[in-house]
Amino acid sequence: MSTKLTAKDIKIEKTNQPKVKPPPEDMLFGKNFSDHMFVMEYSADKGWNNPGIVPYGNISLSPAAMVFHYGQELFEGLKAYRTSSGKIRLFRPEKNVARMNWTCERLCIPELDPEFALEAIKQIVSFDSDWIPGEPEHSLYIRPFVIATDPFIGVKPSSSYLFIIILSPVGAYYPEGIDPVKIYVENEYVRAVKGGLGFAKAGANYAASLKAQDKAKKIGYTQVLWLDGVERKYVDEVGTMNVMFAIGGKVITPSLDGSILPGVTRDSVIALLKDWGYAVEERKLALSEIIEADKNGTLSEAFGTGTAAVISPIGTLNSNGEIIEINGGKIGPIARRLYDTITGIQYGTIEDKYNWILELQPAKK
Repeated sequence: MSTKLTAKDIKIEKTNQPKVKPPPEDMLFGKNFSDHMFVMEYSADKGWNNPGIVPYGNISLSPAAMVFHYGQELFEGLKAYRTSSGKIRLFRPEKNVARMNWTCERLCIPELDPEFALEAIKQIVSFDSDWIPGEPEHSLYIRPFVIATDPFIGVKPSSSYLFIIILSPVGAYYPEGIDPVKIYVENEYVRAVKGGLGFAKAGANYAASLKAQDKAKKIGYTQVLWLDGVERKYVDEVGTMNVMFAIGGKVITPSLDGSILPGVTRDSVIALLKDWGYAVEERKLALSEIIEADKNGTLSEAFGTGTAAVISPIGTLNSNGEIIEINGGKIGPIARRLYDTITGIQYGTIEDKYNWILELQPAKK
C-alpha cells in the first residue's frame, strides 16, 4: 500500500544548463520547452512514488515498453497565465485533473491522487514560472501525461507507468488567431463512437484523426468537423475543439454521450452563456439542421471551444463541396464576448466571480 504523497515528497534537481528563452514571435505551439519537468513513477508494489522536478531531457525506455505497442497512454492540456501585474494564474486546473482520472479509469491506468496531481502541476509551474510569457495572448502550455512502461509484448494493462509534466511557452494556437477558421466536414473517416475512447484524452483519438486532418489541410482547411461514427449524421466535435452553433437565438452544442471530449472551456462557455441569459441546448445536432438553418437565415454564428484556442470562430464549413459561409466569414458577437470574457478572467482584467482562477507564487530557486 503506497503512502499519501505531499508537496514535501517532491525532490528537486535544478538544471545547470538553463536554456535561452525564445522571443515571443518564435513561441509556436508545442515547439519550445522549459528548463524542467515533473516525473513520477508507478509500480505495482509501491503505487505512485518517487516524484521529482528534474532538468528537462530525454527519457529512457525499453523498445518493448507497452506504450509503443498497445498505446496505453493519456495526456492533458491546460495553461498558466501571467497578468500585467506579474501574477501567475491557472484556469480551473482541478477540472483537468478530474478528466485525467476519468481517462485513467477507461484505459486501466492507476488513478492519480487528485490533490497531489494538482500539487505537482502547481509546483512545476511555480518552479519554471520565469518561462510564462508576459505578452498579450501568450501563455505557458502545461502538458501532463502518463505512459505505460512495462517491457512486455502482450495485450494487458501495464504494471508500471510514468507520470510526466512538461511546459511550453506559446502564442496563438491557430495562425488565424481570433479570426474565423475554415472547417472541412469529414464524411469518410470515423474518429470515435459511444463506448469507445471519444470522451478520453488519449493519443488513440488523435491518431485516428490524422488522416482526415491531412486531407483537409491539403485543400486549404484549418480543421475537421467530425460526424458521429454510426449514422454519419450528427455533429460530434472539431479535431481540437468542442463546437457550438447559434441557431434561432439559441446556442446548440452536441451532448456528452461518450463520443466527444468533455471540454473545460466548453463547460465554462455554457456557464457563461446561461449566466448571460442565452438558451443553451446540449443535444444531438444533425448536419442537415445546420445546413437548413443557413438556408433560412437562422444560423448566425459557429465557433469552437478549447484550451489551446479558447474560442475559435468558424467562418466557413465545407460539406461535400457545399460551402456554408457563416456570419459573412467574420467573428460574431457571442464568440467575441466569450473570448474577451474568458481571456479577461485568465489574464486578470475581468473579475473572476466564478472562482475559476488559482493563483500561484514563483518558487524560490
